Amino acid sequence: MSGIERQERWLYTGAAVVTEEAGILEDGLLLVEGDTIVWVGTAEAFRSSPYAAEPFTEIRADGGYWLPGFVDVHVHGGFGGDFMDAEASSYDRITSFHGRHGTTSMLATTVTAPKEDIDRVLEAAERKRHGSSTPGARLAGVHLEGPFISPKWPGAQNPAHIAPPRVDWLEEWHRRYPGLIRMVTLAPERENALEAVRWLTAHGILAAAGHTDATYAEMMAACDSGLRHAVHTFNAMKGVHHREPGTAGAVLADDRIRAEVIADGLHVHPAVFTMLARCKGPDGLVLITDAISAAGLGPGSYQLGGLDVTVTGDGAARLTEGGALAGSTLTMIEAFRFAVQQAGLSIAAASRAASGNPARAAGIDGRTGSLAAGKQADLLLVSPELMLRRVWIGGQELEL
Repeated sequence: MSGIERQERWLYTGAAVVTEEAGILEDGLLLVEGDTIVWVGTAEAFRSSPYAAEPFTEIRADGGYWLPGFVDVHVHGGFGGDFMDAEASSYDRITSFHGRHGTTSMLATTVTAPKEDIDRVLEAAERKRHGSSTPGARLAGVHLEGPFISPKWPGAQNPAHIAPPRVDWLEEWHRRYPGLIRMVTLAPERENALEAVRWLTAHGILAAAGHTDATYAEMMAACDSGLRHAVHTFNAMKGVHHREPGTAGAVLADDRIRAEVIADGLHVHPAVFTMLARCKGPDGLVLITDAISAAGLGPGSYQLGGLDVTVTGDGAARLTEGGALAGSTLTMIEAFRFAVQQAGLSIAAASRAASGNPARAAGIDGRTGSLAAGKQADLLLVSPELMLRRVWIGGQELEL
């Protein structure tokens, strides 16, 4: 054979294919060559396509759904690792654990901390991005959750390290690590916040409202400046009042804002989750885990940003002092299952919220987040009961 040698092809069959463009294809097929999806469609269309005459290896499911890999834009750690550790071994534990639970791309998420600690996280993430690959989920960038938040709504963040928005810090980080920072959480009401939102937007970084006491008017000013995302909606933000819609009211009412939600039934009641999904529509909801290092390890004592955290038998993670919720022990497959089985989303809507919408938020939707020709072969097989059966990242299957 002359020229470039053809890579092996795999045909995925035997389960419904969940797509964004064509909906759920009950008799759908996916053809993967190397690390890329090259064809998606019905079995009938495949038989009449030129691909049918080419050699391939069939990977056959026994019912269920082929889904795009999950994209988690808000995750702090898992299986004993924390991104704030700034160590390759921790990053490997985190990405391996979450990869085995369906996350194929993620943003390494920080907590409010001294600048030098954030510097170390960015350096470690940059090394991982350009060095050896992670053994599980792909590290697509960094989400800075703080330190530019409100002292009134620290949640489980250490208030000792909260700082006002600093454009000079953002400029330095962007110069040193271009393209690494994908999202920055801030409180829009703080001094210099709107300047920071405008700078982030001009440099292609998603500005997000979180840990904030912003009024509705302050949120509208931030949206007019480029803010387009809300962090763990309803948690650690000014709530809704019928005469002052507040931060949460702005998130519900303004279609410019995508809304994260921690889909575990602890942070947000299923009925409120359903209300949020109805307000935001198919393009506006983003499932996240907000998982901490305790994810996958069970009840016990842990830390988050230097604060003591206790995980109880029901999986809830709370600050040992005060009892505030401190992230979660959630995985994305559990979030997806909750969205469908407890909050009433359709399979297609939950898939969009767990994959397509977060990929768009992170700016990586050109290569992942949906099952379409030309995208990376980031692929999940789930059973009819939505239990995770198999995971492929870039065409390579993970051992679960």
